[in-house]
Amino acid sequence: MIDHTFDKIDFKEEALPKGEYDNCTFTACDFYGTDLSACSFIDCEFTGCNLSMAKLLKTAIQDTTFRNCKMLGLHFDQCNTFNLSFRFESCALNYTSFYKSKLKGIVFRDCQLQEADFAECDLAGAVFDQCDLQQAVFDRTNLEKADLRTAVHYSIDPENNRIRKARFSFIGLAGLLDKYDIVIDHAD
Repeated sequence: MIDHTFDKIDFKEEALPKGEYDNCTFTACDFYGTDLSACSFIDCEFTGCNLSMAKLLKTAIQDTTFRNCKMLGLHFDQCNTFNLSFRFESCALNYTSFYKSKLKGIVFRDCQLQEADFAECDLAGAVFDQCDLQQAVFDRTNLEKADLRTAVHYSIDPENNRIRKARFSFIGLAGLLDKYDIVIDHAD
């Protein structure tokens, strides 16, 4: 389907047909728990949608933007990896898995990423602008040249992750020292 607009559709009631969606817009649609496996979304935009717990096995997502979406518990690590690229703005992405995904230059803006799994991801050049990364997992993750200056609540072990040339704020440095269980006080 090309250049189609889907507005306020409950796809739990009637499933989105399998196929390729090119330059389509989805607004306020409910995909909760639906099976989007083997679908293809190219140059699409999702705004105000609930995609929580949707199945993404071999789903192709390319140059797609998600705005103000609820996307809890998704397994982006199961997506088709060919040209996998997306952008997130003001989305709730708690409990999502990006395990081993190649996401160079990805942008997360004003997102909740609590307990998200970024283990073994390539996040070189990624931007985490105003994101909450509480209990997010970074394990053998490439964060070289990533920008976490406005991110909060992260815990990243510099000895177990690649952080060369990554950008952090002075206040966020505590998130790089968590494993040492030290107390950092601000001098007044």
